[in-house]
Amino acid sequence: MINDAEFAKAWTQSRHNAKKLSKRMIAGELRTRGVDQLSIDTALDEIDGEDEYRMAFSLAMKKYSTMSRLETDVQIRRIQSLLQRKGFGFDVIGRVIRELNIHSDEQL
Repeated sequence: MINDAEFAKAWTQSRHNAKKLSKRMIAGELRTRGVDQLSIDTALDEIDGEDEYRMAFSLAMKKYSTMSRLETDVQIRRIQSLLQRKGFGFDVIGRVIRELNIHSDEQL
């Protein structure tokens, strides 16, 4: 028998550090694997909001550095899409875009 709490903790650390997934995405993965909600909540408590933001910002910076020749709207759209696929919420995505100081006619 596998301990749900230990599995959830190990899975959370692995997916957050290796795959750069958000807490929301990790929680969904754990639910589909049958982990109880208490174990999920406990494991996700180890990732605070700032850790999640820093992860999103790091991903966005890496993407942004490869798009210098693209139009601003395209840069924003691609960064938003990347972060959405990783499960980050609009509040985090908006903060990242503002911090990157990308200006467009259509902002979040």
